[in-house]
Amino acid sequence: MADPDFLKIVDAEVLANEWGKLTRYRIEYRRRDGTWQEQVREAYDRGNGVTCLLYNPETGCVLLTRQFRLPVWLNDKDPLVIEAPAGMLDGAHPEDRMRAELVEETGFEISRLDHLFDVLMSPGALTEYLSFLRHIPSEGSGRGRGGGHEHEGEDIEVLHVPLDDALRMIRSGEICDAKTIILLQELALRKMVPGQT
Repeated sequence: MADPDFLKIVDAEVLANEWGKLTRYRIEYRRRDGTWQEQVREAYDRGNGVTCLLYNPETGCVLLTRQFRLPVWLNDKDPLVIEAPAGMLDGAHPEDRMRAELVEETGFEISRLDHLFDVLMSPGALTEYLSFLRHIPSEGSGRGRGGGHEHEGEDIEVLHVPLDDALRMIRSGEICDAKTIILLQELALRKMVPGQT
């Protein structure tokens, strides 16, 4: 991508390149008043991802997962995070990747997903965006084992939570994952519109 007229990349130094790539940039940025300012910024690129919330209108439950997250523990919070299923795109189309993630994490096979929107999750530090998808409840789904792949270090618990309880869990702090909160609130807003599911 070509530099915009308000930005010049002066230097880029890769600091780490394992699971993702952490790069320190020295840039010149033209401020709104027309003056140029040198800045140093770090950006972490681990790729883009996808997430989806499964909702069963017959039971009123959403399907969530709970798994260990080291960065949360390092921030002195409960590391067993309740969240919506998600995964990295790794070059795949969001709907295709999400179907594979749902089988892997929850055991559910879903044939139809609709794209809702893409969200920048932490634009001050991460290049990542997440594609948010909607499950069409009328579509049938099978039930497999789920739980993730042990060889990838996954140990995923599948939770069936009434939507009203999940919304209360946001307020209590039991659910504090951003993508999950966005999906739960989107579903709650959609349910407020007559004829929406």
